[in-house]
Amino acid sequence: MANPAPKQEHTPARLPKDQLKAIVERIEKLEEEKKATSDDIREVYAEAKGNGFDVKALRTIVRLRAQDVDERKEQEAVLETYMHALGMLN
Repeated sequence: MANPAPKQEHTPARLPKDQLKAIVERIEKLEEEKKATSDDIREVYAEAKGNGFDVKALRTIVRLRAQDVDERKEQEAVLETYMHALGMLN
């Protein structure tokens, strides 16, 4: 009978702890900045609402402006086609 292969012990790889810590701290800092930015954006929308602007429309405009022009035109054409088919356009 052949001898079974020796069991290999799984030892955790040696991680460069300083590098790992630095990466985690950078991620944490960016997450904090992201939250602060989100809070700032929420405040601007609240200000806009307080000045009588429609926040839903503003969010749509911001989303549309972030799109590629050709992509936006294609989506608008599809939307118009569907609206026409449903009798929503004159």
